[in-house]
Amino acid sequence: MRASPDFIRQIEGYSLTTVEIHYFFPDHPRLLQLYAFQQYDEAPQFPVLRRFLDFWVREIEGPLHSVRVAHKKLIGPQEWRAVDGIISIH
Repeated sequence: MRASPDFIRQIEGYSLTTVEIHYFFPDHPRLLQLYAFQQYDEAPQFPVLRRFLDFWVREIEGPLHSVRVAHKKLIGPQEWRAVDGIISIH
């Protein structure tokens, strides 16, 4: 059985990256539009995101306002904590 391509990328050091891009609407330059997506990328350089943003600036009419990035390594040492309390599931 073969491992999924996403799992292999995580082993290679890629992490799940969430990106929010705010850009000005081309037909109405005072309006901001939001484009959000997730991909696997390498923090902190984010080469996949940088290539996408280079493409955006070169090919897309909507000028960028801001880019917000969050990432989470899914494979690696995790913290375990005991929590006092009871969780009831009905």
